[in-house]
Amino acid sequence: MRGISVDYTDRGAGCPVLFLHGHPLDRTMWEPQVRALAGRGYRTIVPDLRGYGSSTDAAAAASLADFARDTTALLDHLGLDVVNLVGLSMGGQIALEMYRLFPDRVDSLTLVATDPRPESDRGRLRSGPTAAPPREERPRGHADDGLVGLMTGDNIRDLPEVADHVRAMMDAAPPEGTAAARSGRARSPDHRPLLKRISAPTLLMTGRHDAFTPPEAAEFMHVRIPDSVVEIIEGAGHLPNLERPDRFNEVLRRFLERVRTRVRNS
Repeated sequence: MRGISVDYTDRGAGCPVLFLHGHPLDRTMWEPQVRALAGRGYRTIVPDLRGYGSSTDAAAAASLADFARDTTALLDHLGLDVVNLVGLSMGGQIALEMYRLFPDRVDSLTLVATDPRPESDRGRLRSGPTAAPPREERPRGHADDGLVGLMTGDNIRDLPEVADHVRAMMDAAPPEGTAAARSGRARSPDHRPLLKRISAPTLLMTGRHDAFTPPEAAEFMHVRIPDSVVEIIEGAGHLPNLERPDRFNEVLRRFLERVRTRVRNS
């Protein structure tokens, strides 16, 4: 679709939930959430974004709007009019962009470790997870260095299987696709004006110790999005869905059930 091949998983049946991964990761980062929801009244749809995982690369810079249009095309392919969107970091920015472009396709938003400011305002183009260099340019130990930002130091030590999974995703990130995404995100829009216009129920989650997107970013959005709730995940960094999956899944299920009940009663 849209000139690329998109690889995705589609598991479970019922209320559709579409997960958008962060950079420089892939769709396997959402496996704990798929296991928690699929088969329990939810249909989980998890794509590899263009240029990531098993999806094909984009030759040119991939903007947030490109990713949002890809997501909408996937919904069309699956015959889904609306979906509950869950995005982390870059995935959260894509979810915001999809809401800006196609608000009638979004039943609810879950924005995890998401900053609505454009990259230029954040001043992190060279320091955050958005700036991971292509695979062939990485010095030995780069993945471990990057983990310090994506996970807390304690969790890197105490959750070796999770740390290994994150390392593997980072190391497997296709260089052309991630470079295209970095280039496109450098011109990302400012989503702050959008926040007050969001009418969809919105869950804002972040790790207590997130060095890239601290809890203040979630609080900033909370006071501007009319129907929003905030959950700070204790003991987690930038990847609370992997660092504290039980708590994350509990909060997400509770929110989605509230949304589903509202839809049934409307």
